[in-house]
Amino acid sequence: MNVDFEKLEENVKAASRLLKALSNEKRLMIICSLYEQELCVGDIEKLVNLSQSALSQHLARLRRDGFVKTRRDAQTIYYSLNDPATRSVLECLYNYYCKDCLSKGC
Repeated sequence: MNVDFEKLEENVKAASRLLKALSNEKRLMIICSLYEQELCVGDIEKLVNLSQSALSQHLARLRRDGFVKTRRDAQTIYYSLNDPATRSVLECLYNYYCKDCLSKGC
């Protein structure tokens, strides 16, 4: 078996970053809420029940780590999932834990 240990180490680090992000209940809730749609900060704030300052810190970390991306429309900032690996892992979690709790167009 020919193993590329450098690539494996890189992938393990990426997986570890994702799992660390998902290990926080509020960040997981944010990511779950973005699974089917992009949302503005105000909508995320209502779903996650966090103060705007706490939410901003979580969103900044998710953005810094590349898990979410932003789109600005005038003064409104929309967030959506950015990373294909995050989407794949979340798909599994979403189908088991979130699907029946979140409706489209909240």
